[in-house]
Amino acid sequence: MEIILASTSPYRREQLQRIVSDFESLPPGIDEDSFKDSITEPHQLAQKLSYEKARSVLDKRPNAFVIGGDQVLSIEGEILGKPGTEQKATQQLQRLSGKTHQLITATTYMSANFCETITIVAKMKMRSLKSDQIESYIKKEGPLSCCGSYMLERSGIALFESIECEDYTAIIGLPLMSSASVLMKNGLSIF
Repeated sequence: MEIILASTSPYRREQLQRIVSDFESLPPGIDEDSFKDSITEPHQLAQKLSYEKARSVLDKRPNAFVIGGDQVLSIEGEILGKPGTEQKATQQLQRLSGKTHQLITATTYMSANFCETITIVAKMKMRSLKSDQIESYIKKEGPLSCCGSYMLERSGIALFESIECEDYTAIIGLPLMSSASVLMKNGLSIF
């Protein structure tokens, strides 16, 4: 059975390559904003988006095993999305500075006769950052397509004091320990 990653994220693709040698990446054809407008609870939003991404690809390729994922950042009940601009990235990092937030990663594994969604929550405490540190980080990394405006897989790790997470790979976008377990449980080869 072919494995399809329902994502165009280069980060998720790179991650999956660590444990699966042969898979395809396809864009999920969903309107994320329609779900973001109607679902305000962070866990539910991440789970619904990951499910819908997997389902949209499985609808086109019904004989495949599809992996869909989404991340939602929640701080004090507010959801922060992808900033898109340097100004919004600055505002997000100022909002997160010195505080603890949750990064919720939901991953849905789906085939014609199987569906499981796994949700992993990382509790992340950001250092107190000065304005010039924020500005310098944004210029160096350009994290405009990352919720929360940071990239842990690069120098963004230095922004944090502590991280609590059962599978740190989930923070990048795809929990590899869970993924390996689900793939093996479904008789799919890894490595």
